[in-house]
Order: sequence, then structure tokens, then C-alpha cells
Amino acid sequence: MSWQPNKQGKQTLQQQIIAWVVEHIERGDWGAGTKLPTQRALAMQFGVNRSTIQQAMEELKSMGLLEARVGAGVYVAPKSWHALLQRTQPNWQHSIETSLHKPNDYTIQLINDYEQRDDMIRLGTGELAPSLLPTAEIEASLQQITLQPKVLGYSSPQGSLALRQAICAYVKKRGIHAQPENICIVSGALQALQLIAMGTLEQGAIVFHEKSSYLHSIQPFQSIGMQMVAVQRTSELATTLAQQKRKRQAIFYAIPTLHNPTGAVWTMAEKKQVYEACQQSRIPIIEDDVYHELLFAGDSTPIKAMDVSGQVLYIGSVSKTLSPGLRIGWIIGPTTVITRLADIKMQTDYGSSAISQEIVRYWLQSGKYEQHLMNLRQQLQQRAIYVESLLQAKFHSIASWQSSKGGFYIWLKFHQPIVRKPLFMALLQHNVLLNPGYIYQPQDMHHIRLSYAYATYDELQKGLQILYDCVTAHNF
Repeated sequence: MSWQPNKQGKQTLQQQIIAWVVEHIERGDWGAGTKLPTQRALAMQFGVNRSTIQQAMEELKSMGLLEARVGAGVYVAPKSWHALLQRTQPNWQHSIETSLHKPNDYTIQLINDYEQRDDMIRLGTGELAPSLLPTAEIEASLQQITLQPKVLGYSSPQGSLALRQAICAYVKKRGIHAQPENICIVSGALQALQLIAMGTLEQGAIVFHEKSSYLHSIQPFQSIGMQMVAVQRTSELATTLAQQKRKRQAIFYAIPTLHNPTGAVWTMAEKKQVYEACQQSRIPIIEDDVYHELLFAGDSTPIKAMDVSGQVLYIGSVSKTLSPGLRIGWIIGPTTVITRLADIKMQTDYGSSAISQEIVRYWLQSGKYEQHLMNLRQQLQQRAIYVESLLQAKFHSIASWQSSKGGFYIWLKFHQPIVRKPLFMALLQHNVLLNPGYIYQPQDMHHIRLSYAYATYDELQKGLQILYDCVTAHNF
């Protein structure tokens, strides 16, 4: 061994000695169990102090490359190759655990995984069944669309002007007066929330929401360090918001029509109360209105229709009505906010699909969209009536619920706190997938978000029977 550390080199003597030992292990010169020369011998060979050798050995032990055996000396560790591999590979797990975006709750991860399986009975899915999607009509409409070369390129930051004009005409029927510059096209409502979180709020800002909230099942605000605060819509709401907000930045997230997950529909008085309470404390409102077109009876005027000061950011989408695969939604708000959100969107995905935007524009302007909605509401209402008949026959003594007013869901409440992870896992073993209440409110062990929109009639009957059997037999 003629190697000597370079005493004039840039690295310290200790660093050079560590590198020399590592090189011998990497080359296979020193296999696992090889005994190293004594510290005295190495110090003499390298012409360094023994303390330098000792420090190098301690560092190599901490790296997992060497091990000391009492009374026998220092040896190459049995798992030295594994330790070397870890040194040469990125520590992805550490990077993941310390990253900005929070992971989904484990139950939600399981839901996302099991929804991909064809053998599952999906009793919680927030998605239309393939049989309810106008697949043939969308395919036929492609023959009616003329695509200009420019359309096939990247769209403008705010999205297709033609689509934004069509949206302006469409929402005007509900009392929302907007210009194309007030609209940003997004890839669904979830991206809208992500853009709002990134582009309008600071870390530590408060996001007010109702007690059971869709926001608990996703992470757009939590991942950026915002505080989620549940509030009740009582007569004291204005005071509650002012006391909680104080001098901090805040926003109010609302689904006033066919709330997810409860299915509730606010009255006009309730909408006005929230609007005025937020107005007093200068709290913007996010109005998530992606389900309103599926209301079975009547109409529901949006909060945005009473907005005269640009306080409300309004979110719409065709994901719940036409096709989730088109990935087209929109945000309506003040031009300064829309310009900001459009800039962030261009930084993230360079615009939503140009072809999808053309399809949605065509359906809105041709009247096909509203015709489709009429048929879709009828089919969803038939499904809701069917599921409620099954619940009445089996669950009336162990649970309660409100008749669905539209959309996809029935908020089923068990009398006993049985909706826990063991029940969820037991149902998975029977190929039944549901959305437990605790993913919308962490301490909720009573509720299930029951969807009648995805499973077939036979699957709905079979799945509810399995749920009933598991609950009544305590088979979990």
C-alpha cells in the first residue's frame, strides 16, 4: 500500500483517507468481513496523526461501511455494499416526505387505486357511469366541428376566446354577467382550486368551509400551508368570521347547490347571509357550482349573481355533466385575479386541451348541452329513487337520510359510529368501495357518501346488501 494523502490538496486529510477506504470497498479489494490495518499502522503509513485516522474510521462507521468488533479490530461491515448503494442513489423517500405537497389520506389513496379495478362495486364514486355519458353524441359532434390550424396550437393564457364567449352567454341565463376577460378556462374544478391557492393566498391564510367538506379529501390549500377552519352558518356567522380572521388573509369555500358530500341546497336567504357576512370582513368567496345543473327540480341562483364588487370567484365545469375526460372547467372573477390565475396556469400546463375546448364550445352554442342535461337529470333521478327504495327496505332502522335533491349523492347517516376503517377495509374484501364520512370530516364515524351515479342497478342492489350484511353482522 504505497498511497499517501496529499497534504497540499483541497480536501482535508480525513476526507482523502475516507475516499481511499471507500474506493477499496467499491473495487471489491476489501470484501465484507475484511479486517483493516490498525489505526497505528495506518497513521504511520500515511504520515498523519492517529487522531486523523480515528476520525476517519468513526465517519466510515457512521456511514455503515465499517464496524468495530470488541477486542478484534475494525472490519468491513457485512452490509457495506448496501450502504454504498444508498450513498450513490438519491434519497427519494426523504425528498418525498419533506416536499411541499401533502400526500392523500391513506383511505383516499386506496379509493383512487381500487376505482381502477373492474371488479369493484363503486358506491362512492363522484363520476357518471359510462352508460350516462353521451359518448355517441360527442363522437358525432366531432364531425360538426371545423378545426382551424391555430386551434390545434396552444390556446391563449385564459383559454379559447370562442369558448369564453359561449360561457358568458350560458351563465347569463343564471344572472351572472361576465365578459370573456373575466373567465379563465381550467382543467376541471380541482385545478381551479389549485390555481386560487397558489395565486391569491399567502401561507397561513384561513380557508373557511362547512364542517363536512370536500376540501378534506383533497390537498390544494393544506399543501401550501393554509389553515382550514370549519364554521356553521348560524345567525352569528359574521361575528365568527371576523373573530377568526382578525388581521389574517382569508377566503370562504362554498358549494351552495348540491353540496359535496351532503347534497344540501342553500336557500337564497342563506346565500345572502354568507355573502354579506363575508363582505363585512372583506373575505372573498369561492363558489364551487359544478353540480347545479343536476338539480332535479327548480333552479338555484348562484351567489355570483348577487356579486357587485368582484368578491366571488365562481367555478363551473362539465366534468360532472358531460365528460370528466374532457377536463374543461372555468373560473369567473375580476380581471386582475383572472389574469394572475391564467399566468400560473400557463406556467403549469400551457393551457387546457384545445380540442376539448372546441367540443365544449360546440355543445354550449348548439343547444346540445342543455338537451343532454334534461335527459341526464331524469336518469339520475330514477337512480336516486331506486337507491332510496333499497335504503327504505333495509336501512330504515339503522340509518337515516334525506331524499336527494339532485346530483350524485345521498348522505347516509348510521345511528351508531360504525363508519371506521375496519368497515371500509371489510367492504373492500367484498369488492365494495365506498366513501366514508371521515375523509370529509376527520372525526365523522357516522356517515357514508353514497353515490347512485356510477354503479349499475344490479351493482347498487348487491353492494347495498353487502353493506347491510356487514353492518348488521358486525363483520368487520
